[in-house]
Amino acid sequence: MLGEFGGDNGFPTEAELCKKYDVSRFTIREALRTLSNEGLISRRRGSGTIIQPASARAGALHQPLSNVGEILQYARDTSILFEAKAAEILPTDIAEQIGIIPDGKWHMFRGLRLKEGRRRPIAVTLAWVHPDLESALADFDPQSATIFGQLQMRGGIKITQITQAIQAISATEEIASDLGIEKGDPVLRILRCYYDQNEGIFEISASFHPGERFAYSMHIDVGK
Repeated sequence: MLGEFGGDNGFPTEAELCKKYDVSRFTIREALRTLSNEGLISRRRGSGTIIQPASARAGALHQPLSNVGEILQYARDTSILFEAKAAEILPTDIAEQIGIIPDGKWHMFRGLRLKEGRRRPIAVTLAWVHPDLESALADFDPQSATIFGQLQMRGGIKITQITQAIQAISATEEIASDLGIEKGDPVLRILRCYYDQNEGIFEISASFHPGERFAYSMHIDVGK
């Protein structure tokens, strides 16, 4: 923003920005969405657009992840290269938190999520795919934005629900090494379960975000 907006000057409306830069409203909205995700601005209904002070931004990636659309947008705005690991029984802590009894060895993947312009990873993601979906993983693309998207295309699965649990935990030695932080440093773990049309879990993912580099945000619309 080059210091043009801030202080008591306020922030222009979408219409004013369209006129000033001679671009479409769609372009302006995409630009504002990017600024909002970076924590540079805050957009509130009835209050307009507010520039966030540096103390509120703290260099963290502000990411809305409150619905499927925002999860997909997050995947498109970042990159990840998954590596297939040996199939394993679900870790005890994951199974207990979800409330399921592990049935067989799940196909496991691990990847570092990166964002353009940032030197260090923004997350480490571990993913487990149900044992029955081995055939759907035959032509797995490790650079695909999402695993559940591939499973929908190749496994005849229709995703009907995603649950999400967020917890602050201490980084293990392995997670800390991948994220470039110290063992025991705080990380935000986002645990997601993906359900199919039969109400069964077909994928589980656990993403670990370094505390100082990631801020979870949610938009809540109050019904009238």
